[in-house]
Amino acid sequence: MHCATTGNRDALLGLFSEPVAARLLTDWEIWARPDQLPPETAPDGRPWATWLVLGGRGAGKTRAGAEWVRALALGRPPFATRPVLRIALIAETMADVREVMVEGVSGLLAVHGDGERPRWEPARRRLVWPNGAVAQGFSAEDPESLRGPQFEAAWLDELGKWRRDEATFDMLQFGLRLGERPRQMVTTTPRPTALIKRLMADPRTALSRAPTSLNARNLAPGFLEAVLARYGGTRLGRQELEGELIEDRPGALWTRAALEALREDAAPPLARVVVAVDPPASSRAGADACGLVCAGLDGAGGVHVLEDASAAGLSPAAWASRAVALHHRYSADRVVAEVNQGGEMVRAVIAEVDSAVPVEMVRATRGKYLRAEPVAALYEQGRVRHAGRFPALEDEMCDFTPEGLSNGRSPDRLDALVWAVTALALGEKARPRVRGL
Repeated sequence: MHCATTGNRDALLGLFSEPVAARLLTDWEIWARPDQLPPETAPDGRPWATWLVLGGRGAGKTRAGAEWVRALALGRPPFATRPVLRIALIAETMADVREVMVEGVSGLLAVHGDGERPRWEPARRRLVWPNGAVAQGFSAEDPESLRGPQFEAAWLDELGKWRRDEATFDMLQFGLRLGERPRQMVTTTPRPTALIKRLMADPRTALSRAPTSLNARNLAPGFLEAVLARYGGTRLGRQELEGELIEDRPGALWTRAALEALREDAAPPLARVVVAVDPPASSRAGADACGLVCAGLDGAGGVHVLEDASAAGLSPAAWASRAVALHHRYSADRVVAEVNQGGEMVRAVIAEVDSAVPVEMVRATRGKYLRAEPVAALYEQGRVRHAGRFPALEDEMCDFTPEGLSNGRSPDRLDALVWAVTALALGEKARPRVRGL
């Protein structure tokens, strides 16, 4: 049981004498979350060579790194069977080593109890423990400084923002040559660098993930609510708060940066609104999702995406009910439904839910990529904006190339978006008019 997540720490410590309570406070295994403790093995079943911790800002990555180094230096099982005497501490700059890894609120000096705390020697850029263990600080701005020293272990902090990441990492690998099991821990907010992607794919890398929300009890009141309100669902928020690795696929029709530039808090008054449906061929588990996207056209001919309500595993009655609900919620003019799958059944299912809802049947005569290209061109012209955040839809958009999605699945959300934008801005009926006339 990891008591740090239960909120009962004070009550628990009150059951013990002061010396025992003080000892318990330094027992990281009691308070750590599972993602803050090193996995037993790598994916290939062998002891890991790299422990990669990808986490959001404030998720507790630094604390996990400092506690890991502390346990190694003191020889604390199950982290180590004996003291690890030569350790490297590497950050982007030496200022980061000192201010975050060593002297920070969750840094190495803070996590040690009385009698075990190491001595920081700033002139020599190193920590020295009473038992003789030494942790030497290095800057990733100077890879050559790692040429010569040798270590049993290393802690690399915020690898995702190192400007000379490859050179520094390579020099370190040559120096990790002491002891029975040289190993390294990497704590970083994920960025899609070649090095991080390579480490993630390495079978000797053990991977842990942690969103900022897991550490909410240790953050300032209101912080999480405020940043989620502003950044939740955006590329920046998913990277910095959720700890996700967000990247664009080469050759995709859309990029995340371009979509962020086209985001708005709310749509202006709209002349027309449609709900587009891309029905699945089956509702069985693992089948394609039902694409459901609502969008509107303003008086100047600009398209505004209002909602992505796509979902998997829906029966025909369920997705028809969801489409009709969207139609009423946004006072849409009509539902646009692709009928390559299901034909007239699509109209009939929607009519069973609400026969008064107008349905326009559309049939695909070209491939998905060819249909999407003119829609992507409208985005490039700034004529389509997203009135909100649609992470799953935008993932498909930024992963869609002439070969389809990288996972081989059908781009159901994107299909629905393409039908909606086409109906509003590219089809014969795509002329703005005053709503209600």
